[in-house]
Amino acid sequence: MRKNFGQKTIITPLPVLILATYDENGVPNAMNAAWGGQYDANEIFVSLSKHKTTDNLLLKQAFTVSFATAETVTESDYFGMESGRNVNKIEAAGFTVTKSEYVDAPVIDQYPLTLECRVKELQDDKEGYILIGEVVNMSADESILTDGEVDLGKLRPIMFDSAANKYRVIGEAVGDAFACGAGLIQK
Repeated sequence: MRKNFGQKTIITPLPVLILATYDENGVPNAMNAAWGGQYDANEIFVSLSKHKTTDNLLLKQAFTVSFATAETVTESDYFGMESGRNVNKIEAAGFTVTKSEYVDAPVIDQYPLTLECRVKELQDDKEGYILIGEVVNMSADESILTDGEVDLGKLRPIMFDSAANKYRVIGEAVGDAFACGAGLIQK
């Protein structure tokens, strides 16, 4: 038996994305965004309401996206709770940044996986913005690599569970993509 919930939406997993930008004074800012994902091979999208981050995106046309982890859950949650208009959240969280070599945006040192992006589109839909970013570089700390590739088991990224309002760890591999279903192909 199934239970109907009406117009309730759950899409899972929702990555916990940390967007980092610089403001007009070169002060780094970070925000937590869960409404986003991969848009195309080298593009991502994020749905945003108006924030200091959107002001910075319009100004600098650049940003980084890091993936919150089980180890950074407290700071990552904080980045979604306070406004960058009121406080330097990077400093308050005790985090540090390094300027990206590829875009005018900060790489937050404590996140081991970061996408460095240029703003491709920032669409104002009157209720908020749809950000489409072109990924120009991905950088990863060696601690999360296995055989030279990113290992999500080592990264331990978290997702936002919108049904329970919790963060959950993503990790266990359960099959090989484009391989485990091969036995069902009709010949």
